[in-house]
Order: sequence, then C-alpha cells, then structure tokens
Amino acid sequence: MRNPKPLDYLLLGTLSLIWASAFFNIKIATYSFGPITIAFFRIFLGALPVVLLCLFKRIQIEAFSKDWLWFASIGFINLVVPFFLIAYGVQKVQSNLAAILMATTPLSATILAHFFTDNEKFNWFKSFGILIGFSGIVFLFSDKVLINNENIFYALSILLGSTCYVIGGILTLKISKKKNENVTASILIWGSIIVFPISMYFEQPWNLSPSIDSMIALLYLGVFPTGVAWLLRFNILKNNGLVFQSQVAYLIPIFGVILGFIFLNELITSKVIVSLLLVILGIYLVKKSSKIKISST
Repeated sequence: MRNPKPLDYLLLGTLSLIWASAFFNIKIATYSFGPITIAFFRIFLGALPVVLLCLFKRIQIEAFSKDWLWFASIGFINLVVPFFLIAYGVQKVQSNLAAILMATTPLSATILAHFFTDNEKFNWFKSFGILIGFSGIVFLFSDKVLINNENIFYALSILLGSTCYVIGGILTLKISKKKNENVTASILIWGSIIVFPISMYFEQPWNLSPSIDSMIALLYLGVFPTGVAWLLRFNILKNNGLVFQSQVAYLIPIFGVILGFIFLNELITSKVIVSLLLVILGIYLVKKSSKIKISST
C-alpha cells in the first residue's frame, strides 16, 4: 500500500459522490418502479461490470461451488433485502434523510461486531461514539416536519436496511479468504437469481409505463453505485487500504444531503443539519477508538 496521493483523494471523493448519488436516484426511480424491481435491476446491472472484471483478470467465480449457500445467503441479506427496504422507504422519505439513516451502518457494525467477532470489542471511547451517533438519529426522528406518523415506518425500514448490510458483512467474514472480486460477483449473481422471480410475480414490471427520468435513474443505479463503485472500491483498497477507504462514511451523508437539495429541492431543516453532524461525529469517534487499546475485563 502507498501513502495517499492527490489522485487517491480524488478517487475517494468520486466513490463517495457515486454512492451518495444513489439516494436521490432511488427516489426518482420509485416514481415509476416498485421497490422489488428497483432491487433487481440494481443487482443485475451491477453484476455485469464485476463479472466482466473477473473474466478479464481470469478470477474464478465460485457462485455455484460448494459454498453456494453462503453466497446465496449473503446475496439475499446484503443486497436483496436492504436494496428493497431502502427503495421502499424512500417512497415516503426524503432522499437526504435516507443518506443520514444509512450513515449509521458503521455504528451498527460496531455493535454487532462486539458480539460476533473476537477482536472488535467495546471500549469507553467507542461506546461514547455509538451513543453520539445514534442520538443524532433520535434527534432526526423528532423532526415532525420531515418524519411523522405517516412515514415513520418507511424511515425505520431504511434504518433496518442499514442493519442488513452489517449482518451481510459479518456473514462475509466466513468466506473472507476468497478474492473480493469473486465474492462480490458471486453474491451479485445469487442476488439477481433470488430477486428476479419475486419482482416478476409481485410487481410485473412489463406492465409499467415508466418515465424517461425513472429509467435513466434505474440504469444509473445499477451501473454506477452498484457496479462501477465496487470496482473503484477495489482499486482504493488495493492501493491505500481499508482505513483510507472507510473515510467514505464521513462524505456520503454530506454529499447525500447536498445532492437531494440540488436535484430534488428537498427541505433541509436545522434538525437535519444537527443530526448529520452528530452522526458524522459518532462515526469519527468509533473509528478513532480503533487506535485506543481495549482493556480486558
């Protein structure tokens, strides 16, 4: 790994921007497509560049090997379920709120990692960061202008989607010795296989008359935030490591709020700003805690 250069910071910013842009594009896609159909096309279109990369690099894709059940389980929990829940929630919740809610993923990961891994235990600093971060979410839910009795269930579904990402990540540890490209391609393939018949049965997308904007948004979601972003992530991980790449957690909610305002004219209240800052501070404290030795109890 090398020390970050200006190009590396540019790539990191680009990755953050691409992932953050997913939220307002999901919102646009929901104008014409159901959440299951959105999940299918995101996964299917996202699989194409990753599979092509594996073929180009001659990396064996083990989707149908003896570990197929692991790949299928991760594809369902880490892709199908959260992609559906996020699209479902964004139907009634502003995309900028979805970006903030999804930013809690590192905080949820820290909590679950304490119970399901051996080397990611709590310390006081990490606990304080989790408390600060989730206090931001509680504060956000107190904003009755944006979250009320009519859409609180939709907001909670987005929060549940972020937790599914974490559970999927923990399951991925079981096959962590395999190449990243192989694992990603395999779970994308299984995600596509699982969600395709569900989409066809429940939403029958062939009966839709989607707008041009929704079709472009759906195509963008599959190719860029799901496919290209993963390839970009591989490049950053290879050159700069996980710690550098993980800094996207700070940038995604910021870009998500800004993009929602620019493209959808979404309302930004004072509580949105405060919640955003609290979540980012919580993430920072949790990541900072990794440098503090955890005392045994």
